[in-house]
Amino acid sequence: MLQEKISPAPGSKRDRKRVGRGDGSGKGTYSGRGSKGQKSRAGYKMRPGFEGGQLPLIKRLPRLRGFTNPFKTEYSLVRLDKLSVFEPDSEVTPEKLVAAGIVKSLKHPVKVLAGGELKHALVVKANKFSAAAKAKIEAAGGKAEEVGSGPEAR
Repeated sequence: MLQEKISPAPGSKRDRKRVGRGDGSGKGTYSGRGSKGQKSRAGYKMRPGFEGGQLPLIKRLPRLRGFTNPFKTEYSLVRLDKLSVFEPDSEVTPEKLVAAGIVKSLKHPVKVLAGGELKHALVVKANKFSAAAKAKIEAAGGKAEEVGSGPEAR
């Protein structure tokens, strides 16, 4: 197909609006600007956010600093010394933590922190561990296993 045979789709090209060319054109006298006022004058420009002298929205809002990440993962935190209620060599899961009253619900994933000391060996299954907590569990002869963090993993 040759370049000169290509044409735009019918109705896609329109003539530009020629204002101020007499009343017969439909855009004479006021040229589509209405009558009088700031917006009818030549050279008129309005800065973005201008509200006609009213206090602009940007100045009415309180000044916020920073932001809150809506995608932040909140964890149910468990200290190591709270795990001493479980029998030695037993398996500790998020469900057992809820049953023991250490964690309120499984709405949030469980993270084990290294607060306090672990007296005996336990197999701890949680969604996350701090590095120090993992080291303390293994030093006590136990095992720290990470399980998935979604509701399907519980």
